[in-house]
Amino acid sequence: MKNLLGPWSPQILSILRIVTGLVLLHHGTSKFLGFPVSQYTGISPFTMVGAAGVLELVGGALLVIGLFTRCAAFVLSGMCAFIYFSVNAPRGFFPFLNGGELAIMFCFALLYMAAAGGGPWSVDRLIRGTAD
Repeated sequence: MKNLLGPWSPQILSILRIVTGLVLLHHGTSKFLGFPVSQYTGISPFTMVGAAGVLELVGGALLVIGLFTRCAAFVLSGMCAFIYFSVNAPRGFFPFLNGGELAIMFCFALLYMAAAGGGPWSVDRLIRGTAD
């Protein structure tokens, strides 16, 4: 499998970054732009969920274009870890049962991006000439 996908690793990293950013951006637009409408639409940015929405909106947009990727991914990874331990973990040990699967997956995908950078299809690469 390494020979099949190995040469595409940098591009797959960029795709992972873009898709992760779009999903996070979707959470932020739901909270503040009402698209799509959810139970959190119209929430105040001065609440915990609202603060997460600000990070999702801004950080998600940065990830989509690949600007300040490492910093944005690190902050968002910490946000997801905080969400997991403050919201999901008190409901039980197993992520499948406490609803924390999404938070864990986001946390570690974002942590990887914080270490690996934005990949070749990023504004970071255009500015610096490197994939970080």
